[in-house]
Amino acid sequence: MKFGKHPSGLRYDETVKTPVIRASICTGEQVAGFIRKEDGTFEEIMLIRDAADLQFFRDQYGIAGDIKKIY
Repeated sequence: MKFGKHPSGLRYDETVKTPVIRASICTGEQVAGFIRKEDGTFEEIMLIRDAADLQFFRDQYGIAGDIKKIY
């Protein structure tokens, strides 16, 4: 189940937020979201279970290129 369902074509302000995948070292769970550059807070968008979920996240927000993974 995806949490934070959003309509297609959402955008984010690249000057304020950076897309990241937050991964658990212990369980391997991955959550896609954004880190605010100003204070480093993480905003969860959706759970990433497989490559299709990651592609969905990229498509929703128009993200091209690599997404940094944080632990």
